[in-house]
Amino acid sequence: MKEKPPHLWLFQRLTLLLIIMGLGACAHFDARDDARYQGGTGDLGLIIERTEGSVLLINTSQRQVIQRISGLGDLSHASIVYSRDQRFGYVFGRDGGLSKVDLLRGAVVKRVIQAGNSIGGAISQNGAYVAVSNYDPGGVNIFNSEDLALVASIPSTSLLKDGVAKGSKTVGLVDAPNNRFVVSLFDSDEVWILDMTDSDPAPGLQPQIAKFTAIGRQPYDALITPEGRYYLAGLFGDNGMAKLDLWRPQEGVTRIMPTYGPGEQRLPVYKMPHLEGWTQAGRYLFAPGVGHHEVIVIDSYDWRIVRRIPTYSQPVFVMAQPDARRVWVNFAHPDNDRVQVIDVDSLQVINTIEAGKAVLHMAFTPKGDQLWISLRDDNRVDIYDPYSMQRISSLPARHPSGIFFTDRAHRIGL
Repeated sequence: MKEKPPHLWLFQRLTLLLIIMGLGACAHFDARDDARYQGGTGDLGLIIERTEGSVLLINTSQRQVIQRISGLGDLSHASIVYSRDQRFGYVFGRDGGLSKVDLLRGAVVKRVIQAGNSIGGAISQNGAYVAVSNYDPGGVNIFNSEDLALVASIPSTSLLKDGVAKGSKTVGLVDAPNNRFVVSLFDSDEVWILDMTDSDPAPGLQPQIAKFTAIGRQPYDALITPEGRYYLAGLFGDNGMAKLDLWRPQEGVTRIMPTYGPGEQRLPVYKMPHLEGWTQAGRYLFAPGVGHHEVIVIDSYDWRIVRRIPTYSQPVFVMAQPDARRVWVNFAHPDNDRVQVIDVDSLQVINTIEAGKAVLHMAFTPKGDQLWISLRDDNRVDIYDPYSMQRISSLPARHPSGIFFTDRAHRIGL
């Protein structure tokens, strides 16, 4: 057999190599891709600018703002979840808007107005679905995460109010293992499990729904423990909390801490605590006392209150460092100028920091080397070393509120 000329053999090898490289590139980007940020997404995040309808794209390693992304509607109450690859952020706005933001391109990919008033959302375990909980008209809408096509609209329980039938407000929506969502119904005192296990993300699907009724009055928000087993709903109209064991849902919802609050006079509640801001450190859960100047400490082994820690004011967010060594607390208006630090070992407040005007949110970087704090009325975000408890940097921002890093993509219930 005649041998190929050396130059022809080299040409064929180079051609094959270029084809392989091209195929590899196509696996990540297509011809329409015009990515501006050249880097990975693991140290990125988005910060809500609540009065501007915009978010700041930031880099935590460099502690810098990459760019501002606008056109996101009413962000006076907003939250964000991320796609599995951490490239896309899904922004839930107060005006019922659901927006998909491309972090590499620094642009809004798509935006839909899916309700009149919404309060938050979640992304499914497999990343295929984005669910939104709504105040008006109530219920939960579920979208295909790729193109934001509506695949299921689940109305909530309808109740008569002022002679008019209205759907219950839905709150406390979280993702749960085995491709499920769990949500609370504020007006009808229920918890529902929405099972997407056998569903195909196509329009018209009907997820299986397990309904738990009479769980306690006015569940106002909820959390799911980090391993995804227990769903805990806070009760604004009752004492204690409602607990659902997702390993054994057939056992129903049980009440925990039923003696918390009876006979005690609550202070006016200026801002409802967010249960996603409640935290677990070791065996203890740390939760804001609704209408009280205290953080309550709950033993997750037997669900007893083991300590009530006096605080500067009414807590809103209670957040543990990733190493669970300390818990950081911010407070409701009008005393929202400070942050307190609780030592988990002693269960005592060890520091009170005069942070600035209107501390609205806090977030730890994935391994906990930095704590970012938004100061709405000072128009800045401060960055702290959580070990020295000293400020190490600041970034300008327009009325910042929620801070959301991309590691949320790999955590249950966020």
